[in-house]
Amino acid sequence: MRDDSDPLISFRGVQKTYDGETLIVKNLTIDVRRGEFLTLLGPSGSGKTTCLMMLAGFETPTSGEILLDGKVINRVPPHQRNIGMVFQNYALFPHMTVADNLRFPLVARKLPRAQIEEKVAAALAMVRMEAFGSRFPQQLSGGQQQRIALARALVFEPSLVLMDEPLGALDKQLREHMQLEIRHIHERLGVTVVYVTHDQGEALTMSDRIAVFNHGIIQQCDAPTKLYEEPANAFVASFIGENNALTGSVEQTGNGRCQVRLEDGSRIEAKIGDVGAPGSPATLSIRPERVHLNGSSTGMENRFSAAIEELIYLGDHVRIRMQVANNANFMAKIPISELHDKLRPGDRMTIGVPADHVRAFAPGPG
Repeated sequence: MRDDSDPLISFRGVQKTYDGETLIVKNLTIDVRRGEFLTLLGPSGSGKTTCLMMLAGFETPTSGEILLDGKVINRVPPHQRNIGMVFQNYALFPHMTVADNLRFPLVARKLPRAQIEEKVAAALAMVRMEAFGSRFPQQLSGGQQQRIALARALVFEPSLVLMDEPLGALDKQLREHMQLEIRHIHERLGVTVVYVTHDQGEALTMSDRIAVFNHGIIQQCDAPTKLYEEPANAFVASFIGENNALTGSVEQTGNGRCQVRLEDGSRIEAKIGDVGAPGSPATLSIRPERVHLNGSSTGMENRFSAAIEELIYLGDHVRIRMQVANNANFMAKIPISELHDKLRPGDRMTIGVPADHVRAFAPGPG
């Protein structure tokens, strides 16, 4: 990813309402760097797709400005923005061959014929579809159609490509393969990509940064590892990855940590997120893979008694649902190689979690 000092895209105080009362997007201010792969992630109705549609020119901001390469584009029609688009339903022309679908944006830009054929050939090679130029879209599989839709969005060499849930119609295995394909093409070309999805795994796999939306507001915008390991609030912690939530109240704080008393009277030491002062309520976030069992928990700041409710075998690991501090749905994720094969529902054990892997937040949705 290129890290140019000036952004390619800037949203400046952008708001959007359809009825004049309810804001779908609220005071959005964010820069997208040149060459960056930025994903807009959030639940349905969170405002992410509306942001993409405003950037594409299919929706107009109610207030604020959108800048592309330093120029305000609020009133610039979509066809004049020189932006590539990839949709979930591919949007290929069914009456045109694959090659003609790729030629279309080049003919519209009145490029010389020789240059058009050269670019079409290069685009087909980029998505490894050289042998399919004479076929029609209905003669292709879903994954092949998605490759052609991607090639068509890139064939005219736009500075920006927008993708709206482009892999949503594919099966799991093909979707995971296409995630890597798109990521590798992005790395080779260095094009700026803004990608919309509600799939957190997809966002973590593909993105340089992820902007997590909720109720029209970006809750956090960071690199995938930072979002996962250092969520800004309870919503981000619950939305990104798996998460155990325990509730209690703050007893004391200091040196970036706090002690929280849980509802059953036990205490946990945690890193401070956005939690309040002593006496305020807290939600603790613990990732299932950070939970240690029995002997491996020795010496950890936080140790508890747990009762096994259920063991769920998933091939390379086992998920253990257990009762911990009045929470009957507390999960641990243990590699199969580290699991004691005699564990059974009803067994009791000691579990431990390092304080560095517990975060305390103000209670929030999720």
